[in-house]
This record gives sequence, C-alpha cells and structure tokens, in this order.
Amino acid sequence: MVQTITCPHCSTAFEITDKDLAFYKKVSPEFGGKKFDIPPPSLCPQCRVQRRMAWRNDRSFYHRPCSMCGEQMISIYPADSPYAIYHASEWYGDKWDPMDYGMEVDLNKSFLEQFKELMLKVPRLGMDIVNCQNSEYCNYCGDDKNCYLDIAGEANEDCYYNLFTKYSKNCVDNTFAYHSTLCYECIQVYNCYNVRHAMYMDGCSDCAFCYDCKGCKDCLLSINLRDKQYVILNEQHTKEEYEKKLAELKLNSYESVLNVFDIWNKMRIEKGIYRDMSNLNCENSTGNNLKDCKNCTECYNASNCEDCKYLYDVLDAKDCQDLNYSLYKPEVSYDLISTLQMRNCAFSLASHYCNDVYYCEMCNNSHDLFGCIALNHKENCILNKQYSKEEYEELVPKIIEKMKADKEWGYFFPVEMSPSAYNETVA
Repeated sequence: MVQTITCPHCSTAFEITDKDLAFYKKVSPEFGGKKFDIPPPSLCPQCRVQRRMAWRNDRSFYHRPCSMCGEQMISIYPADSPYAIYHASEWYGDKWDPMDYGMEVDLNKSFLEQFKELMLKVPRLGMDIVNCQNSEYCNYCGDDKNCYLDIAGEANEDCYYNLFTKYSKNCVDNTFAYHSTLCYECIQVYNCYNVRHAMYMDGCSDCAFCYDCKGCKDCLLSINLRDKQYVILNEQHTKEEYEKKLAELKLNSYESVLNVFDIWNKMRIEKGIYRDMSNLNCENSTGNNLKDCKNCTECYNASNCEDCKYLYDVLDAKDCQDLNYSLYKPEVSYDLISTLQMRNCAFSLASHYCNDVYYCEMCNNSHDLFGCIALNHKENCILNKQYSKEEYEELVPKIIEKMKADKEWGYFFPVEMSPSAYNETVA
C-alpha cells in the first residue's frame, strides 16, 4: 500500500510505502518494554533534508577568541555569537564538564524550548573535528592528520583544500576522492594514484585530463576508456610516442595547462558518452554517484550502503533513512546529519560512536541519551542531567508524550533553532 502525502511546507506530493512504515517501526525506540512509534513524516524528503542542512555550516569561517583561553582561533561561529565557543583542544579537554549545565525537565514546557536553553549554556566546538592531528583548520572531519582546509573529510593525511574526500593521502583540490593518493583537481575518483584534472575515475594511475576511465594508466586527454595505457585523445600510442607528446605539452606550465584544459573540455562535450547515472556495482538502487550499494532509493554520493533511502554523502550504512554526511557504518538510524558510527539513533547531529540517542548534539561515545549536548562516555542522561536507568526509562516516555502533544516528536530540530544563520549553512 502507498500513501500519498502533501508536504505542508512546499505543497509537493510524496509517497510513504509499506516498507517505509516498517522502517519507522524498526527505528522507533523502546522504553520500559513499550515501543514509542516514530510517525511517518509530514514533510517531503526535500524539505526534510533542507531542515537538516540548515544545521551544518561547512565553510563560513570567522576569526574569534576561544571562550575559555582567550586565544584567537578559526571558528564557524562569529565573535558576537551568543554561544561559548571553545578551541578543539579545550573542548575535548578535562577543564570543564558539560554535566555542570544539566537542567531539570519541565513537562509543562516545550521540550525543544528547553533544549534551546541548554544550547545557550553548553560550550560549542569551534570547528567540528574528532580525533584529528595537526588539522585545526579543517571542519566536519574525523581522523585527519596534517590536513588544511579539508571539509567533510575522513581519515586523510597530508591533504589540502579538499571536499568530501576520504581515506586519501597527499591530495589537493579534490571533491569526492576516495582511497586515493597524489590526486589534484579531481572530482569523483576512487582508488586512484597520481591523477589530475580528471572526473569519474576508478582504479587509474598517472592520468591527466581524463573523464570516465577505469583501470587505466598513462592516459591523457581521453574519455570513456577501460583498461588502457599510453592513450592520448583516445588514440593508442607506443610508450615512446606517449612520452614524447607528453613532454611537448609542457604540463608543468600554467599557460599550457589552460590550453590543454580547453582541448579536454571541447572533447568531453562533443565526443563524451554519458551515462544517465554514474553508479558502479549497484543493485536495485536509484540516485547518483553510488558505489557498491544494494536496495537503496534516492541516494546520492553513497558507497557500500544497503537497504537505505534518502542518503547524501554516506558510507557503509545499513537500514537507514534521511542521513546526510554520516559515516563509519551507521545502522538502523533516521534523520541524522554530520555523524560517525551511530546505531539506533534519530534526530541528532554532530554526534559520534553512539547508540540509542535521540535529539542530541555533539555527543560522543555514549548511549541512552535524550536531548543532550556535548556529553562523552555517558548514559541515561536527559538535558545533560544524570538519571538512573529506571528513572531514565520512566521519564523519557513522558517527554515523548509531551513532544507528541506539541507536534515535536518525529521531526528534526527546526531551522530557527540552528546556531548558524541560514545563509552560512549548506541548506
């Protein structure tokens, strides 16, 4: 059975299927032996992603003092922000305790209003990085080392000016580069080495100005190649001919690079063969820029995902819907953005290595949290206040019932609560 719903925000009609309903049932939390169903969304997928994206500021940076030590730093929050902003070294340090800002739940007030009060109290991370070394000018990155202005990167080393680049080394000016080394000015490349000025490459090395090539080596100004070597302008050459022509092009000159770029652009437009979707090794999946995905619907820039829907820039997910920028094997999760390794979680952001957390922000290595900010290695907390397991399971259902009455339960945080201005975000 398919339900057709009209979005109250943009008037777009969208469908809710039986599989969707089964997913909402599966991801719904259980407290005290009772399941609290997450209702089907009333907002369309586009409005839902817009709501999440309004909570992510990728590249609007400011020079401001750290609210703890006073030293100047780069931050996604301006100096006149109403929040306390800490440098990463201070935020992850032991000089402060986010539990000191804990609040009692007031069941007579909107829970999200109380969460907003908590937001104004708890210090925030200046740049969202986790487990990074010598990479303080990066944002939304995890496990980076010696990186600079790497945005939304994971496990990169010696990389600069990249966007959505993962598990790569010595890469500069790339977007969506995965498991690659020594790549420059590339878009959507996988397992590549010494590739530059190229797009949609997989398993290639020593190539330049190429498009849609796979398993190629020593190729230049070519498109739609498979397992080729010593090819220029899609014409086969000997090794000697290739090296001679490559030397003649003088690609170490900026002027020559611009000239070659014009040749490549013209060739790519006039002679390139384009697929309707740039998906690799996918089964029963819709979307674009997918790799090794199965049973995924309306997903984009995702790899190794299964049984998912409405994903963007997600890796290794299983049984998830409505996730953006979520990596490290998220499972059975819903309505998340900017997260790492989350399981059985919903309506949360900038949180990592957690399970069973709801309406949380910047929480790490924790489980069984509701409406918390900046907690680490905690459990059974609400609004940063500690409870026993029994108290937690007794109180959370009451909060959910109040949120249902206020039409807050089942929705991501509203745009107006975001700590960033709308035009600073990626929405």
